[in-house]
Amino acid sequence: MSFLQRRLANAVPGTATLFFIQIFCTLGFAVLYSSLVLYATKHLHFAARDAAVMMGVFGAFNYGLHLFGGYLGGRFMSNRNLFVVGMLLQIIGCAIISLGSTALLYGGLAFFLTGNGLNVTCVNMMLTQRFSPTDNRRESAFLWNYAGMNIGFFVGFTGAGIFQITENYPALFVFAATGNVVAFGLALFNWNTLADISTPLMTMPVRQWRLRLLGGAAIIALIVPSVWLLLQHPVSTGALIKGFAAVVFAIIGALALRNRDRRERKNMFAYLILACGSLTFWALYQMAPNGLQIFAEHNVDRMVLGVEIQPQWIQNINCMVIVFGGPLLAAWFARLRQRGWNIDIPKQFAAAVILMGLGFLCLPLGIKLADPVSGQSAFVWLFLSYVFQSVGELLISPIGYAMIGRLAPRQYQGSMMGAWMLVTGVASLFAGDFSSMVPDPGAGSPLVSNAGYAALFASLGWGSVAVGVALVLLVPFLNKLIQDAPAETAGAATLPPATDLAKAA
Repeated sequence: MSFLQRRLANAVPGTATLFFIQIFCTLGFAVLYSSLVLYATKHLHFAARDAAVMMGVFGAFNYGLHLFGGYLGGRFMSNRNLFVVGMLLQIIGCAIISLGSTALLYGGLAFFLTGNGLNVTCVNMMLTQRFSPTDNRRESAFLWNYAGMNIGFFVGFTGAGIFQITENYPALFVFAATGNVVAFGLALFNWNTLADISTPLMTMPVRQWRLRLLGGAAIIALIVPSVWLLLQHPVSTGALIKGFAAVVFAIIGALALRNRDRRERKNMFAYLILACGSLTFWALYQMAPNGLQIFAEHNVDRMVLGVEIQPQWIQNINCMVIVFGGPLLAAWFARLRQRGWNIDIPKQFAAAVILMGLGFLCLPLGIKLADPVSGQSAFVWLFLSYVFQSVGELLISPIGYAMIGRLAPRQYQGSMMGAWMLVTGVASLFAGDFSSMVPDPGAGSPLVSNAGYAALFASLGWGSVAVGVALVLLVPFLNKLIQDAPAETAGAATLPPATDLAKAA
């Protein structure tokens, strides 16, 4: 505890507050992320395939709407204003879902996904603004914030598993709303500390600022019913989102081609290549609350030391690796760099994608060694799979967020942060597609479905390894593209104070 206190005391102002906000605002999402498929199949009696497709669209909206958060934050509303609005929408969404019908599920998800989609980008933007483009503390701050996120996931997954034992879903969704209420309170209590730094909104006249605020509110009011309508047509919605993502990245490519600054242009192209490579990682990662959860519930022996592991608790393997591994990795990387080791972004991305592939390749091996009578795989193989995936996540996810501050031109930072999260949303759709290929758990014992699982997991695992190897071969080219700003234009270590207008926002 004293170590944590020392780190928080020495933190850049605002980063410690954001660490704790991240913990509590993640809790509600963790509950829905880990329980939605189980709630849909067990309480609302969805077919496993339909639940998988819905979960894919859930993930796509959750991450895809981050793009709106990146666009609205700092242009129409301050990031802190947008964050508290998002928290209110999530609280309303959890309350509606707790009422327990299919029709209300779609309405509650519309509120919840809009709120969560807006506020995650706000947290990342409030954090990245507190560092100059060349400040090496940025990576450490994002790793710590990522550890805070996973503390929230741990609490959410653990609570969800406890409620799952009795399938008390109304109480589960009330529990989810509790974290959002605490995050909302922390943001209000630390209002001045979280003021935006150097955003377009800060330089606008008061009248124009007010018009932007009204415009932002109108956009949010339109998003909720739009999401509600699209959630009820998941297949066509998935195709629409994939097309939208392709357009977004085509626009970023066009902006890169038109950029007259050679350094910024090359950095934007590096961003696009890394984004495409990361799609493979996230498509497999997003199977955890979907196809992998169905596999764990029906085809894995979840008895460990006499205790039956609830499906949501399995996600805590990931949380524990992140919480303990994040700070350790930050310290280890800092030490290696002091000794002259070149640990660059492309190498980390390539290693992450390969680790994801190895994680999936553990599963067909476990199936091959499954109990010959029950057909269930030993829990240790699922455990190893999650460890490989989690180490890969440590290499790619927080570094990916921090990378935006390095590669994105300042005028595109918010949009490129949102587009980066849109990659995860599209990956969730592919995860839903892959998960819909898993054998129907009602088809019989694990002995019947194991062959289908083994073939699917092997194909996905080897595919991920192949993409990782391709990224390894591209490392020299990517390192030539990535260039830091010259020291004289990179910005001072101390960023300019917020204006009076920003404080009012």
